[in-house]
Amino acid sequence: MTPPRQLVVEADGGSRGNPGPAGYGAVVVDPATGETLAEAAEYIGIATNNVAEYKGLIAGLKAARALVPDASADDALRVRVRMDSKLVVEQMSGRWKIKHPDMKPLAAEAGRVLPPSAVTYEWIPRERNKHADRLANEAMDAGRRGEQWDPSASTAALDIARPSVAAALPPVSGPPGDATAGAARARAARASRPSAGAAAGAATAAPPTDTEAASVTGAAPTAGTAPERAAVPAAAPQVGWGTAPDLGAPATFVLLRHGETALTPEKRFSGSGGTDPELSAAGRRQAEAIARSLAARGTIQEVVSSPLRRCRETADAVAARLGLEVRIDEGLRETDFGAWEGLTFAEVRERHGSDLDAWLASEEAAPTGGGESFAEVTRRVAAARDRLVARHAGRTVLLVTHVTPIKILVRLALGAPPESLFRMELSAASVSAVAYYADGNASLRLLNDTSHLR
Repeated sequence: MTPPRQLVVEADGGSRGNPGPAGYGAVVVDPATGETLAEAAEYIGIATNNVAEYKGLIAGLKAARALVPDASADDALRVRVRMDSKLVVEQMSGRWKIKHPDMKPLAAEAGRVLPPSAVTYEWIPRERNKHADRLANEAMDAGRRGEQWDPSASTAALDIARPSVAAALPPVSGPPGDATAGAARARAARASRPSAGAAAGAATAAPPTDTEAASVTGAAPTAGTAPERAAVPAAAPQVGWGTAPDLGAPATFVLLRHGETALTPEKRFSGSGGTDPELSAAGRRQAEAIARSLAARGTIQEVVSSPLRRCRETADAVAARLGLEVRIDEGLRETDFGAWEGLTFAEVRERHGSDLDAWLASEEAAPTGGGESFAEVTRRVAAARDRLVARHAGRTVLLVTHVTPIKILVRLALGAPPESLFRMELSAASVSAVAYYADGNASLRLLNDTSHLR
């Protein structure tokens, strides 16, 4: 199977007056080399900043689509959109609702250009969006002269020393490793191939020019405009622990244990083979508390839940607050504890002491009565992890699950032995987080945070 083509779209728009004379710019970039593949820019008359930004996004997506003949196929193309408009990025990512009537049709049009699964969005600072910014300024300058943007007169690409943006698009397939957590490895050297060429309001292929290793920073923007900025060379990338260029945004799993049920305070075994209890009143309060906390952070892009009721109820509370849908993954369910379901540890010790000893001593031992061993659960959870990392590369995903799956994900990220499962504390409604990088490394970022409950 041919892997999907990877492209980066950078887009910007500005209005000199807001509303005022407005224009947009967009550029399609090869993420591996930094080569400019296509440009688009247009003066659009009197409009607001936000309208211009959306029109830039639409033009950039159409330019990317034009470069891939079968782009409408689900697995033909993957596009990372990078914009300095927080509004557009958050609305197109589904985290912010679109309330303004002028934005709704533009967002809908942008969403139709490519299959939704083919496009992800990333906010970047203005100084990293210089190419699209200069194109937008060129378009507005042309409009001031009573003209349209002329690609043959554009110097936007020539003025920008672009580093490689290979890190912007981590691979969409391939499981992460279970190696000890660490910083992402150093990767390709930075390179750029500035180029120019496009029709007004549309995009055409741009021939590559000489490679130049460089990076840029810029001056502070003027509100309501897309001002031009001078390029300043930056230091060469460093290699080493904590200093290597990263591999792009990792797939970050925010691991949320469900809220309390009636069994939780009594410390009873409650897995996937029992009664499937609902959240208690305390558990519902916990779910609302974490929902408020995650909404305030504003980083969650997807919500995935175990199929068990206590997780679904917790996930629903968070998703409702974030305006997201809940997806169910069977791999996130709790261990089947067999005959131990509903019993306390002391009760299991009394009734099934030899089986309990075997279970504590070996990950291959299953609970009494045909439950799951930790080895079986680890294989299931690791398969779910690999599937979700491939599906959500570069995104931040909330996984609402249980004690054992969270401990297993943490153990695998750290490269810790199976007995480490008995050496972690995970409170009800606690939050942990693991980031998965494109080179297979994983990094534990948070464990058993309950600050939102205090």
